[in-house]
Amino acid sequence: MKAVTWQGRRKVSVETVPDPVLQEPTDVIVRITTSGLCGSDLHLYEVLGPFLDPGDVLGHEPIGVVEEAGDGVHRLRPGQRVVVPFNLSCGTCAMCAEGLHSQCETTQVHAYGTGAALFGYTKLYGQVPGAQAEYLRVPFGNTLPIPVPDGPPDDRFVYLSDVLPTAWQAVAYAEVPSGGSVAVLGLGPIGDMACRIALLRGAGTVIGIDPVAERRLRAAARGVHVLDPVELDSQLVDAVRDLTDGRGPDAVIDAVGMEAHGAPVAQTLHTLVAHLPDTLARRLMRRFGVDRLSALHLAVELVRRGGTVSLVGVYGGAADPMPLLVMFDKQLRLRMGQANVLRWVPDLLPLLSDDDPLGVDDFATHRLPLAQAPEAYEMFQTKRDGAVKVLFKP
Repeated sequence: MKAVTWQGRRKVSVETVPDPVLQEPTDVIVRITTSGLCGSDLHLYEVLGPFLDPGDVLGHEPIGVVEEAGDGVHRLRPGQRVVVPFNLSCGTCAMCAEGLHSQCETTQVHAYGTGAALFGYTKLYGQVPGAQAEYLRVPFGNTLPIPVPDGPPDDRFVYLSDVLPTAWQAVAYAEVPSGGSVAVLGLGPIGDMACRIALLRGAGTVIGIDPVAERRLRAAARGVHVLDPVELDSQLVDAVRDLTDGRGPDAVIDAVGMEAHGAPVAQTLHTLVAHLPDTLARRLMRRFGVDRLSALHLAVELVRRGGTVSLVGVYGGAADPMPLLVMFDKQLRLRMGQANVLRWVPDLLPLLSDDDPLGVDDFATHRLPLAQAPEAYEMFQTKRDGAVKVLFKP
């Protein structure tokens, strides 16, 4: 089959790789009809190379059709349409029972001390072959895949794999009071969708902050107050407070993460580590890794006293300096973590109706054949051509 493979820093290619096969009685093989390109994929493209091997298959946002099912699968049948969550969760362990599917005890990667395994996402999370491919082996066929109706186009449901539950959890963790205010840092796919969800859930004021004009225009069209942090520069904090009765927002969602703009020292370290032998680079990153923290520090500065910071942008540093004095003084709440996809599906499925209140049907900015994945990765990283969400068609 054809699949998008990692080949080195800022280098992916579409290669022919072996077709996946059933390994356990509860496995299913899914023929992928659409798969998304996620901001998290850029961390593999740019930073996390020491935890990848050339040829690793990328991607973790699939929808498709069950092609084959193991003898132990009773919930699905060949020909059934399913969305596959990005985290591999068994659905039956103690963590899954608590709705913490991203901490699934069955798939935790004990070699690295990390949570549930993820499709297409490095040795840190199991090195499981990913979904930017023609076919995908999916374990836990009776509990993991999400059956969805036939008929509507893939765009209606594909975001259940990651974008929708990640953005929903970000807003839920932000605990925005009814009629309250929230600022969202970064208007990529997760930040954009978090703004939409916050408005849907009753936030009175939603502020989107992003340096890319096309992304601001897209959010503004849905009723978001948008601000350009580059243009405002040192006046950004004052501009946000002017929109929130002088106090700052009730919550701030950091949808940027480790690749925030700024922090040239951290950026230089990322570049240097990428050129070290993998064994040494992995050791340094796990013990001394430092992220570009400008977005996180801005979130702490912006949020009102007694407010909440919700981290949905991915961070990976082991030695990140946190402004604990300020956080303690402001009496902040901090929530974070990978999305527990299956926890939020019952809330989200009713919203994927013909009324389309979240605008999923036209959420994608680019729909491309899998063969154009190398160009798509570069375009998405550099934020060219208005790229917010890219979907691949195998």
